[in-house]
Amino acid sequence: MFFLNLSMMEFMALFGAASALVVTLYLLNRSRRKQTVATLRFWVSTEQPTVQKHRRKIQQPLSLILQLLSIALLLLAIAQLRLGSREKSGRDHVLILDTSSWTAARTRTGTLLDQGKAAARSFIRALPSSDRVMVVRADGLATPATGLESNRQVLEAAIRESRPGAAALNLEQALAFAAQVEKLHASRAGDIVYVGTGRVLESDGALQATAVNNFRILPIKDVVENCGLRKIGLRRSIADPGLWEVFLSVRNYGTVARNVPIGLQFGGALVGSRRLHLAPGKDEEATFHFRTRAAGWLEVRLLIDDALAEDNRAILELPSQKPLKVDVYSDEPELLRPVLAANALVEADYLSPSKFKTDRDARITILDRFHPPQLPKGGIIWIAPPAQGSPVPVRATVTNVPVVRWRSDHELGTGLRTKQWKLESSEVFAPAAGDISVAEVEGGPVILARPSPSRMVVLGFHPGKSAMRFDLTTPLLFANILRWMDPEAFRRWEVYGGTAGTVTVPLESGVGPENVKVISSNQQNLPFTMHGQSLRFFSGTPGTVRVVTADREQVYSLTLPEVGEAVWQPPASAKRGVPSRVTEASVRDLWPFLALLGGLGLLIEWLLFGRTRFHVAGAERLADGNPLRRAS
Repeated sequence: MFFLNLSMMEFMALFGAASALVVTLYLLNRSRRKQTVATLRFWVSTEQPTVQKHRRKIQQPLSLILQLLSIALLLLAIAQLRLGSREKSGRDHVLILDTSSWTAARTRTGTLLDQGKAAARSFIRALPSSDRVMVVRADGLATPATGLESNRQVLEAAIRESRPGAAALNLEQALAFAAQVEKLHASRAGDIVYVGTGRVLESDGALQATAVNNFRILPIKDVVENCGLRKIGLRRSIADPGLWEVFLSVRNYGTVARNVPIGLQFGGALVGSRRLHLAPGKDEEATFHFRTRAAGWLEVRLLIDDALAEDNRAILELPSQKPLKVDVYSDEPELLRPVLAANALVEADYLSPSKFKTDRDARITILDRFHPPQLPKGGIIWIAPPAQGSPVPVRATVTNVPVVRWRSDHELGTGLRTKQWKLESSEVFAPAAGDISVAEVEGGPVILARPSPSRMVVLGFHPGKSAMRFDLTTPLLFANILRWMDPEAFRRWEVYGGTAGTVTVPLESGVGPENVKVISSNQQNLPFTMHGQSLRFFSGTPGTVRVVTADREQVYSLTLPEVGEAVWQPPASAKRGVPSRVTEASVRDLWPFLALLGGLGLLIEWLLFGRTRFHVAGAERLADGNPLRRAS
């Protein structure tokens, strides 16, 4: 016999404390009852008061024995007394079932996960009925499907309901979790069993399990031929915003070379096709170009039928690219046309000031040296406004003065460093509270920005009527102004198709964690880490994740399964296969009978002595002598 929950010392300590308390209660005297009366007028002292003596013996020894025996039985039930030897008692196992994306690969007899389920059921059925098992589903995360359970129906139901995940197997995490369960929760540690193909990421291929005790593997053969998409990247051409550049990475996971045809469809129309020669175990890349400014769905497909169909097709959503419409009211439009034509995202419409209207759909309006009767909607760029109608008070007019200072810490002054600009003539403005001085001469600001109520920039000079029209600073200044007024029009979109799991995102220099947001498809912020200019986040399920910075948005469509490139080699000390001979352990739990006997003993003690004890106590209180008696 042995205890499962308590040691012998713990049991003796608990039983000794309980026994001492019960015996003490039996040896204690019952105290006198205090009688409260209205007056002592009719009471006299007794001739000879009764002397109360402490009782030194137990009057009901059978009652005490029954109580002590019942307490001992209940403590034995709590300690889970078992009949047999500890060496032959049931053990606690942890079964790691591989549910990574690779287990969805088809074979002649079903999927790889079907084979794993069959091996897991065979292992459970070979165990003694007293053994407990925890089923853990392992892909990118280790997820317990049951607790330490001896009910075979519950275990087999958890195995039967397992489905392939989207991420690759993280075996290191699964083994660490199983070892912790064995250490903290197992009464008698059994085997840590891994059921699967052992296909992991290339970075985990050298993982060793030597630190895991009682390690057993149930290997699944995965000699299957498969080619799949690894990565997809799309971005708009810098020179031509209407042109999309598509980059593909395809891998051959099989053992023979294959020629794989690839097709791209946008809006149901074929926009590209190519055939790739894939060597076994190697990646190949391909590049496509197609033109569109409209939003829609791009489908990339490998036109093959292989073991894993999930990585042969990917669908990505492309955003529309709307041009930035700008109305230019000027009598000399040729002075501004080269500046605006340098930006491919700008669609400018040049109009005479006499044809000014406020109901146009332009998002930015440029007013060249005139004041309209009514302000237009959206952002406004004023160029040398008339002094009488200037939106900003004019402090003075200067001639032949150089620009001495740029607001380089603001996005309006990004990249503007030159101090060689010399203005033949310019208005100097008197800024109000909240105004931004973009460029200044000695007398004050000559380029002023006002962020509210609607964004507005005022130039005290015309950049096209001086030598500045030949300077690179002029188009850069206008690009900064347009981007500040309508940042969404200049936001750079990059779309990526990839796999669920850990994603690494390259960032531009100067981008800090405070300027980054990682947003999931349900609009929840995902945690991320940054190391230098690389950002990493984890997504265990398929979906869309957006990485947003100041002027850049990267959309990750994580719909492809993450397939491991390497096959993990288990240590030589690991046991393999289902145990062939497992004898039933000759151990029996006694705690139900002990708990029943303990409760029955307390019930018998109460029926025999409990009810009469109250009558005896009442009689003793009546028989106790009082120091006073009533006078007759």
